[in-house]
Amino acid sequence: MNERQSVLIVDDHPLFRKGLAQLLQTLPAFKLLGEATGGVEGLAMARALQPDLVLLDLNMREMGGLEVLRALRAARVDSRVVMITVSDQGEDVVAALRAGADGYLLKDMEPESMLEALVDVAEGRVVIPQQLNHLLAAALRSEARPQSVAAAGLTEQEARILEKIAAGLSNKLIGRELDIAEGTVKVHVKHILRKLDLRSRVEAAVWAVEHMRG
Repeated sequence: MNERQSVLIVDDHPLFRKGLAQLLQTLPAFKLLGEATGGVEGLAMARALQPDLVLLDLNMREMGGLEVLRALRAARVDSRVVMITVSDQGEDVVAALRAGADGYLLKDMEPESMLEALVDVAEGRVVIPQQLNHLLAAALRSEARPQSVAAAGLTEQEARILEKIAAGLSNKLIGRELDIAEGTVKVHVKHILRKLDLRSRVEAAVWAVEHMRG
């Protein structure tokens, strides 16, 4: 990651917001653009400032994080969005990822782990804590969808790309490894998600771990 990533924090808990701001300032990779004290203010600031990264609280009083996230996506704001929350409920993880979140982190994470995760997001990876993977897998298993690469009708190239997604690689890195354009990777990822009836890269990664190993 060569350029500094501009960051907007949206959280209605003053202590956590200030702590996260201080944490970010320990890393030269990030530049704090601003702090919003709630969802309505956060949405307005994100639209005005167009940050690289929005760190968004899930549960806020006036306008919840999911509502803010959906509004950002509807407004075509291109920022990467990471939900930061106390909720480790499977349905919250699934809802956030399906609404377009690029990551889902828990507020009780160790500071060093959170910083590592944010660097991963800034480099194009989607991150959720290891302990939430089984919740996401259980949610996916409860829904009807293809149970194998063959049943999903994935091509060899799509299967290769899916394995790279499961390994945590961004589209750019997948393109480099497979010697294809990043735009081509994006098209393949869309096809993979459609064939698997999934809506996010993290869901695809969890599906791959469950169905492509062994």
